[in-house]
Amino acid sequence: MQVYLRPIALCDSPQAEEGEAVRLAGGLVYASRFALIARDGGRIVARERTGVAGMDAAIAAMPDAAREQAQAQWADLRKAHAPLQMGPRTIRLDQPQVMGILNVTPDSFSDGGQFMDRPDVAHEHAAMMLEAGAAIIDIGGESTRPGAAAVWEGDEIKRVIPAISHCAKMGAAISIDTRRVAVMEEALAAGAHLINDVSGLRHDPRSMEFAARSGAPVCLMHAPGSGEDLHDDGIYADVVLDVFDWLRERRDAAQAAGIPRAKILLDPGIGFGKSLAENLALMNALPLFHALGCVLLVGASRKRMIGALSNEAAAHKRLGGSVALACRMMDAGVQIIRVHDVPETVQAAHVWRGMRDAALTDFSQLPL
Repeated sequence: MQVYLRPIALCDSPQAEEGEAVRLAGGLVYASRFALIARDGGRIVARERTGVAGMDAAIAAMPDAAREQAQAQWADLRKAHAPLQMGPRTIRLDQPQVMGILNVTPDSFSDGGQFMDRPDVAHEHAAMMLEAGAAIIDIGGESTRPGAAAVWEGDEIKRVIPAISHCAKMGAAISIDTRRVAVMEEALAAGAHLINDVSGLRHDPRSMEFAARSGAPVCLMHAPGSGEDLHDDGIYADVVLDVFDWLRERRDAAQAAGIPRAKILLDPGIGFGKSLAENLALMNALPLFHALGCVLLVGASRKRMIGALSNEAAAHKRLGGSVALACRMMDAGVQIIRVHDVPETVQAAHVWRGMRDAALTDFSQLPL
């Protein structure tokens, strides 16, 4: 039997619920009601709603194996995460942080390879993102859009290393977006700090051992495909709970390999082998994933789902939808938001933070 502790009612401040709310993952989002869900053999067999005051009793009434899972998830939902130390930069995780995307590929779905073989343009764009407030620069040399051709690791290294070296000279916190150990190794040596693997450390059989040995934080993303095409085999009984189970398995595998949980980030993989309805279900369920006890990193910027909801707008015309999804992530307590449009998303985050601060100091919500 598998258990899932899903927040179903969020609020701006604990006083709005007269103290009957918990702080999600040490951030600026609070939850007051929860669904305790049990699943057996892929089928939901129980669902109970409870508030903060009734949580201990609800968990105590569960069978032994389920009770242990629920207790662990209840603790993980309330767990505050220590900052990530990435070279000279300290990335605080008590508020949303923006990760800026730098694709040095000829076939990116969103920026059309405008930074490929144009180092001056790529460097200018990276500098702009840092100045605009990006906490991390995520550099990738392989497109993972549906149907994209595989890239030889030697070509991938040639693409990403100059960009990493330049960003390192600027003192940036750098993530390497790759699924190949040779690229990971060269990238870390050149100044990258975080491994962002869209295959969840499955594509290269050496990657789990290397990641553990490197000591670098890693992001494990959900994708249903196990071969070259990560979008294959996207069949789900319940996309939210299936992705949760998949990420739980990868988290546990990473820990068993020697990667501390504090260095594991998880990503539900919006747009990877999922339909529009499935992507929307995951976006609406993001608070649940805090129950895995890891930092969340989510990217939906300019993705196909935005076009599907807005008259098939082209990728470069999806700014409004991208910011809307980023704000949804902020409301869910996601710590790292991966985007193409850094200035606009950082501005949205500043306004969001201002509203949260105002809610916390609004004493008119306190009981008489």
